[in-house]
Amino acid sequence: MLKALPARFLASPEPGWWRRRPRRGSLQPVSAALMTNPAYFEVGRFLGGYGFMNITSYSSSQFGESSNVAGIQDLGLGYSAEELERLRVQDIGEGEVTIRLYEGRVVQGPLRGTQAVFKVYPGARAGASEADLMALNELRTHAFLQSDASNICGNIQFLLGAFETATGEQWLAFRDDGKYSAADYAKITSERQLKEQSGDTPFWNPFNRAYKLELRRYFVLKLLNGAMSGLLHMHNHDRLHQSLGPSSVILNTVMEKEGPYLVPRLRDLAFSVDIGYSSVGAGALSDGLWRRASAAGASTPLEKRAFGIADDIYGAGLLVAYMAFIPFCEAGIMDGISLQRLLENTFRLDIYAAREYELQTQNKLPFCLILEIFLLEKKSCSVLSGR
Repeated sequence: MLKALPARFLASPEPGWWRRRPRRGSLQPVSAALMTNPAYFEVGRFLGGYGFMNITSYSSSQFGESSNVAGIQDLGLGYSAEELERLRVQDIGEGEVTIRLYEGRVVQGPLRGTQAVFKVYPGARAGASEADLMALNELRTHAFLQSDASNICGNIQFLLGAFETATGEQWLAFRDDGKYSAADYAKITSERQLKEQSGDTPFWNPFNRAYKLELRRYFVLKLLNGAMSGLLHMHNHDRLHQSLGPSSVILNTVMEKEGPYLVPRLRDLAFSVDIGYSSVGAGALSDGLWRRASAAGASTPLEKRAFGIADDIYGAGLLVAYMAFIPFCEAGIMDGISLQRLLENTFRLDIYAAREYELQTQNKLPFCLILEIFLLEKKSCSVLSGR
């Protein structure tokens, strides 16, 4: 038996937001109201599930000497020993919350016929109290970002509604804008490349190969552009993503020939953080972020806010690195965690050594330019207060 979402779930940061209507003449007249009656939805087949990765500790990076990667030594990047010591190496562990996904559609109301994807949190009754917090945080974040129907970002997943079941599960219904993620695209592409190089696919001439690489570069760049646009929209509205990665970017297509029609959208806002000046430093799910901010020397709300934005940009930089390498490499050569450790541990945040490695891969994407940005943002996380 399904029941409507509890009133506590419907709290809005701005009173009256559900009564707003799109402006006349809007190019995308979508309602920002959330449907909370389960009778409005029809649930279809099970699509699968996934979990979350948690940062379990922050150990010292132990940078005791200058980099010696790719034969480049003593590059003088301006990092003092104290600054490098403040940088942290993240230890990743698997979280306890597992999400289930179902397909479905809207069967009543003005959005009748709209295809949907249901994201199901297990709820406190199943012993997952953290899942309740995550579901509530994700719902409130989407409600806030969709509160102004005239300013809804097309690069963020659109929430149709939410409800709670009798067993305590939290169901969030999103518009079905694609079931593939950027991680799926990278995996499919790298596996295809491995087959082509091993001779399992028909021979294609060098001109065709160059054309395919151009399609791939265009696709990846448009993917990154859309993801960064969504992140920019969140930052402009005082929200951090805090779990940005290839799995949190959904795509409406993975066909590179359909690159001009690609629309990337950010999802997984369960760990989103409110960085409005009155909210900085608060939040049960953002405690780790503020501990890291304090350890880096950020003490005032302004410094903590800047730290949070820089930390989000660093995550975006890791996404750029992932998309700049994985789709252009053979399957199994590199994964996201290995790439992050390569940049943080092996290269020791050495942008010139990373550029040397990038040139060895013959990758022509403007990876290094953006790599410099997120490495510098990582540095700013550590020396934010000027200490």
